[in-house]
Amino acid sequence: MHLHISFCKNLKANVSNFTVKLILITLREIQLLMKKSDLLFVILIVAVVAMFFFISPVTHWYQQFNKEHGMIMSFFKFAILATLGEIIALRIKTGNYNEPGFGIIPRMVVWGFLGLAINLAFNIFATGAPAFLAYMGLKEAPNAMSGSFSWLKLLDAFTISSTMNLVFAPVMMTFHKITDLHIISTGGSIKGLFSPIPFGKILTSINWDVMWNFIFKKTIPFFWIPAHTITFLLPVEFRVLFAALLGIALGLILAIGGQKAGK
Repeated sequence: MHLHISFCKNLKANVSNFTVKLILITLREIQLLMKKSDLLFVILIVAVVAMFFFISPVTHWYQQFNKEHGMIMSFFKFAILATLGEIIALRIKTGNYNEPGFGIIPRMVVWGFLGLAINLAFNIFATGAPAFLAYMGLKEAPNAMSGSFSWLKLLDAFTISSTMNLVFAPVMMTFHKITDLHIISTGGSIKGLFSPIPFGKILTSINWDVMWNFIFKKTIPFFWIPAHTITFLLPVEFRVLFAALLGIALGLILAIGGQKAGK
């Protein structure tokens, strides 16, 4: 019992320290680099995103199109929003929204296809994780996701998020890192993106200390699992949109990870 309490206290302290550190680093970077153009950029992004939530015709169009063409919407949501996160990461690291060799269009293509994979994962784990809970004895778990908020629905969402982030996310993040380095090495061109990817060479060049100790070991348990738990508590039609919006957070995380890799 004492050991369990001690473990919980240590886990809580680690979560708190990581969260506070991430917020402080982000705020410090924003304070140092914020310009008038950045403020206008933020206002524009917030205004566009708000349209989908607060303007009824836009919300209705989004819900209908997303219902009929979910995979197409996933492609464009991630192509735009997750790439936006990387642009913000570049802005934090270099002071510029773009630079030669960065390859905005190739990154949009990669994120679009990753968006298809993420939507696929959402559907697989959103069905499979509650089914596993039912297999383990919680027979009402699959039905809880379609009902109002309850502790069982929260457990469902946490289980979906945990299994997805522990099984799917590391593979997706590694593949993204490979394509990211490939885009940079080929000058950020469309032609370079579709050239053969030297997987073995790139895999050996990745900074695995940062990938394991920061991206995997800290951001997955302390950020992505809680964030996607919230995601799966949302209505189905807004889950992938919210996940794509988290791409902005991913951009900030990548920026911090890049700074760590450079030390």
